[in-house]
Amino acid sequence: MDTIFTIFLLLTAVVVANIIHLVYPKIPLSIYQIVAGILMASLPTTATDFTMHPELFMMAVIAPLMFNDGQNQSFKVLSKNIKNILSLTVAFALVAVIIIGTALHFTFPQVFSLPLAFMLAAIITPTDAVAVKSLTTNVTMPENVNTTLEVESLFNDASGIVLLDLALAAFTSGTFSVTHGIWYFSYVFFGGIIFGAIMGNLLITLRMKLMSRHVDIGSIVIPINVMTPVVIYWLAEEFHFSGILAVVSAGIIHSILYDRLRLTSAKIQMATKTIWSIISEALNGIVFVLLGLLIPQVIGRTTPTNLLKLVGLAVVLFLVMLILRYAWARWRLVNLKSKKETRNRDSWLLALGGVHGTITLSLAFSLPILVRERPFAFRNSIILISALIILISIIVAAIAFPIILPRKANDYSATEFHNALVKTVQYAIDELKANTEDRTEKAIIMDQLSSQMTQYHRINADVFEKIARKTHQLELEVIEQLADEEKISERQADWYSRIVARSIYNTGNHTFMSFISTVIHRIKWRIIRHRNTKIQAQHRRHLEQHQLHPDQFMSFKNVFNLLNQRINKYLDKVQTPKNINEITMIRRAYLQRSHFFNRDSKVDDDRINALFVEAFQLEHSYVQQNLADGKFSQSLANALNEHISTDELVMVQSIE
Repeated sequence: MDTIFTIFLLLTAVVVANIIHLVYPKIPLSIYQIVAGILMASLPTTATDFTMHPELFMMAVIAPLMFNDGQNQSFKVLSKNIKNILSLTVAFALVAVIIIGTALHFTFPQVFSLPLAFMLAAIITPTDAVAVKSLTTNVTMPENVNTTLEVESLFNDASGIVLLDLALAAFTSGTFSVTHGIWYFSYVFFGGIIFGAIMGNLLITLRMKLMSRHVDIGSIVIPINVMTPVVIYWLAEEFHFSGILAVVSAGIIHSILYDRLRLTSAKIQMATKTIWSIISEALNGIVFVLLGLLIPQVIGRTTPTNLLKLVGLAVVLFLVMLILRYAWARWRLVNLKSKKETRNRDSWLLALGGVHGTITLSLAFSLPILVRERPFAFRNSIILISALIILISIIVAAIAFPIILPRKANDYSATEFHNALVKTVQYAIDELKANTEDRTEKAIIMDQLSSQMTQYHRINADVFEKIARKTHQLELEVIEQLADEEKISERQADWYSRIVARSIYNTGNHTFMSFISTVIHRIKWRIIRHRNTKIQAQHRRHLEQHQLHPDQFMSFKNVFNLLNQRINKYLDKVQTPKNINEITMIRRAYLQRSHFFNRDSKVDDDRINALFVEAFQLEHSYVQQNLADGKFSQSLANALNEHISTDELVMVQSIE
């Protein structure tokens, strides 16, 4: 039960951190998540006494994250950056471990033996591209540096793991063979890549056969895709390959599949991408919350004097790693394809972009508790140093990136986007209204399209009520006119007046109390409608006795259709760019009421589908025309088209 409660607390901390970041995005999300973990550690519950199981953590958290990173990468980009990958993930990883490990050993020979120093160096070598993304959400990272950091983080995790295993084996046995080390590194590194590629191909073949025989089987294909990294990691580790490299390799193979399929399985691809986006964000959040949760634990096991020494050592190690990464880029040992004037800046960006995160944390906690049947005395210190380096790298990058890099800036504001969207949707509605055919179907379409305009806007209550009062007054005038023309009785006129008195106010909002009020009001409509049917029959007999034509008497439904027509003419007349959102809400209210009173009418589903397609085509055409006329910028047009396409896809799925 404690495990379930721990997971619940972790997810809650992630959600709370995300909400706070949404409100105040100037501080990186990862820092919010770490702070949430620290606060979580102070809760008076045993559920926060979390013990990390490294193998389970690697298989259930890190493997899915790395697989998702792999399947989001383009194989073409990876093939173009193969030299950079080998330079950073193999050559630089080895050089960094050797330099840092040797320096540690000779500086503190009584504390750090050579294997122990190499162990710490291997732990702090891997980088985390996800952490970098969270730090650069508000700034513009050069594409060449960003791509290099992403491809590096895909493969240097495995280098860190392999080098740690070699150092740990030397520390445990007391001996080290260079030949064995090279063989072991090659076997684990390249074996993981080959094994992952084979397994990825087998799973893709299975998926393609299922799809060729049974079209898109989302309920089977998507679960297989989600389970893939866990299964491949477990099997690779059983064969003593790098499980991390295996899942990355399998992910890259899946990215090739997605490039080939494109629209042939669009529905499954969209569902898969959405699911993986949720999983990835949740797991990344959990990692940083765990870091915050575990920091008080490791600090609690350290004396104040020793804590100061470890903090100082962590700062020095971070600076050494920063200088090494800068020198590696500045001496062109990795090709950033930088211009001469930006070479120095890009080198510093690559150095600062070496932010540590998930793998560093998991490697630190993977250290054994017992070595040679004795407690591993340095385990807690290494974990604390690793955690401090993660924190320092995040904090330094969070401060430096906004100083070095320009802020991201759209050439349109949120208000401009909303106003453009309102005009786009209103254009489609006006074009549909121009044709008087298919009124019932168009009422349904226009009601749905109206929701596009109102979802991002807070209605001005004063403007809304002013227009609503005017439409109510207009309805009463029409009802009085019908009564004077003896198309409805005086008693019916009174009923109609009572019905329209509150109908708009009851359908203008979407709160729970508004919903209850609407339900009650519609029950009243049904009762009045039932009574009115009897009155209609009596009135018809009265008309026949006085030799008047029965059709002179208007039905309940026709009265409200006439009211809606008069109201729409009035709304067309008073609509301006400033009140378009409030008028849209009132139109929706009348459309819903019209749909209620015309629900007995037959609706052509095929015609509705065709009208939806026509409406979205009209919206896209409007955006394209304004782009051509220079009224919309390219970025605004792209944002509008993306929004319209998403709405279109959601509507198509709901129809299905």
